[in-house]
Amino acid sequence: MADWVRVAGEGDCPPGQLLGVTAGGAKVVLANVDGHFYALRDRCSHADFPLHDGFLEGSELECLHHGAKFDVCTGAARGLPAVRPVHSYPVDVREGEVYIQPE
Repeated sequence: MADWVRVAGEGDCPPGQLLGVTAGGAKVVLANVDGHFYALRDRCSHADFPLHDGFLEGSELECLHHGAKFDVCTGAARGLPAVRPVHSYPVDVREGEVYIQPE
């Protein structure tokens, strides 16, 4: 199993916001939902555009480019045109630092 990689400080991604980061060569979008952090592969499963420039409403991320929607907690597709999920990564917050476990 891969090592945990620090990707941000808690303050770098305030509640209700998204942040694009890189961990172990993987491009990842962090989402802060009411102080809880989630991490997804930063590529829309519909058209391979970055997700970090999208919109976060509650736990739903909407891709800026075609409006596809994803559940940031699980990566599940929640709105067309996306039908496939986005890979999610384990997240751990330690002493104000956000870590993910890339593949």
